[in-house]
Amino acid sequence: MPELPEVETVRKTLELLVIGKKIKEVSVFWPKMIKHPQETDEFIHSLKGQEILEMGRRGKFLIFYLNEVSLVSHLRMEGKYGLFDERDPIEKHTHVIFHFTDGTELRYRDVRKFGTMHLYKKGEELLHRPLIQLGAEPFDKNFTVQYLQQKLKKTDRIVKAALLDQAVLVGLGNIYVDEALFRAGIHPDRKAKSLTRKEINELHRCIIETLKEAVEMGGSTIRSYVNSQGQMGMFQQNLFVYSRKDEDCRICGTPIEKKVSAGRGTHYCPRCQKS
Repeated sequence: MPELPEVETVRKTLELLVIGKKIKEVSVFWPKMIKHPQETDEFIHSLKGQEILEMGRRGKFLIFYLNEVSLVSHLRMEGKYGLFDERDPIEKHTHVIFHFTDGTELRYRDVRKFGTMHLYKKGEELLHRPLIQLGAEPFDKNFTVQYLQQKLKKTDRIVKAALLDQAVLVGLGNIYVDEALFRAGIHPDRKAKSLTRKEINELHRCIIETLKEAVEMGGSTIRSYVNSQGQMGMFQQNLFVYSRKDEDCRICGTPIEKKVSAGRGTHYCPRCQKS
């Protein structure tokens, strides 16, 4: 599933491709993807005539800001947006098409059909599910060492599980939690509440550092992720532990191990991240 860096990369490429485009019509071929409003016809009607003014992101969610409405989109496992000419053949697994007045189309493809779309009156998107449930944004000023300490100290969960919780911190998934924990020298199975102030301070720094580097490199191309122009991210070349089972640690040379933590495949260095 794309995490914050990948979704931010998609946001930036869509910003280049669709800002200023006006929606003439919308085609929905898989209505179950539309979560709000419940009626697909209302979703389509509300978007007709709307111009895309700005692209935003909240955690792993893309937000299309239009004249009167905001469209909240989650890519899930394999969702992809692409801009096409209206004469181009429609590819298999295309489930939603936004037809623009200039003869181009923004098409949403999703092999697994797990992606979701919520449409709300502009300004109300943060007051409803799914965005109302989200925690702090890693790049926001509200994400302080004090905030992270407060969240970690009041849970009995292991630190890996706490960091994956989008109600605690948004945008982090399996890849970047593993990478941030490695950089901070913290074992993924440590109890969150056991971390010292010094360790939390280092973890806070490493979360931001890891995500910033990943955004700058266009995210990580893991499995089938590409951005909205079909380009692959390059951060996977800088991964320290994720997807490197049995390979030598880049720091100490110890083979990277993999285990299940918080229900997820977890990569770590047993020497650099002592339990």
